[in-house]
Amino acid sequence: MKYISGPYTQGQLLDNIHKIEMALTQRFKRDGVITDAAEQKSWRDRVLEASLGRNTVMYDDQGNPSMMVVFPLQTEADLLTGASSNPHPAFLVNGATKPQLYISKYQCFTTGAGATLRASSLKHQDPANTITFDNALLACNQKGVGWHLMTNAEWAAIALWCKKQGFWPRGNNSYGKDYAINSEKGIPGYFSSNNIARVLTGSGPMAWSHDGGPFGIYDLNGNVNEWVSGLRLNEGEIQILQNNNAADNTKDQSAVSAEWKAILQDGTLVAPGTADTLKYDSTGADSGSSADVGDIRLNTAITNILTNSYASNTFQTTAAADGITAPNLLKLLGLFPVDSDHGGDNHYMRNSGERLSIRGGGWGGTSVAGVFNLYLGYPRSGAIGDIGFRCAFVA
Repeated sequence: MKYISGPYTQGQLLDNIHKIEMALTQRFKRDGVITDAAEQKSWRDRVLEASLGRNTVMYDDQGNPSMMVVFPLQTEADLLTGASSNPHPAFLVNGATKPQLYISKYQCFTTGAGATLRASSLKHQDPANTITFDNALLACNQKGVGWHLMTNAEWAAIALWCKKQGFWPRGNNSYGKDYAINSEKGIPGYFSSNNIARVLTGSGPMAWSHDGGPFGIYDLNGNVNEWVSGLRLNEGEIQILQNNNAADNTKDQSAVSAEWKAILQDGTLVAPGTADTLKYDSTGADSGSSADVGDIRLNTAITNILTNSYASNTFQTTAAADGITAPNLLKLLGLFPVDSDHGGDNHYMRNSGERLSIRGGGWGGTSVAGVFNLYLGYPRSGAIGDIGFRCAFVA
């Protein structure tokens, strides 16, 4: 099919890009990887033109194609009122400012295993699931230089962008449909206990993309939770990789890596275990009950935490304990609310051991799934049917 430039409605734009993407999916399913340079360029050119430059096709070291969304540079002030004019941390990798990020348009699926394990992002695929954090990281890192598991910094930049636009993307958060608008449905991809669970990637309406359009990032709300890199809790202490250094796939994100940094109240990054770093206190507001609302405290203020404590509350009600200030860095990284409206999305934390981060919510998340949904409860070995991932790329 040939795309001809001209004025189009949203529906026509969607139809144009949909036809090209479905043709690419079928080409890949039929013939496998695309290694011919001329064919790679042909698919890329068609997608770039049909999407008005918003989408592109990128290829890994094996020739696996992925549909990617171009997300341009955002400053802190673009995404957080009153913040600085510096680039948002997602656009800073190893001290260099990146003019754009490339984010998988769809939740990824995988091919191969071990050394041949690779992630790809194409339309109308059953997304990867039952995958550990380390295998999701591996599937992205092995794609080649620049490829990586989507980072928490990147996810946060997109979530804050959505909030700034006043648009909350919907999705498969109620067994194949959106809980608030039941007429919005995706194509079933997997059933659980005779209920629709996962839907095929990008099979829902445009309201399921981050900007409500045909060229946005799909399924950030529901379908499968998504591992994100560069963020963890360790015994309740909030630890990150600096800025978006997690986008450098040579950085060590193992449990014992020296790349992990803790955070002080002024936003300074320090070695884990330093006095007065910020923690999620899942014992709640001084009551010691694991069911209480979580807050942020200094580690010196919670020396007697219950070892299996946890907390679950809406993201917008996460609060700082008396006398504690949450720095802008936590807000920019989607770890602390900007105000009292974050769509009612859920925030779960567990302060025992190492806990890696997942985002977005699953197919049964209903009202608490969404772009600010943050679950810090699973170890890196966690692998269940509603956890997948998404890859990204920086040049």
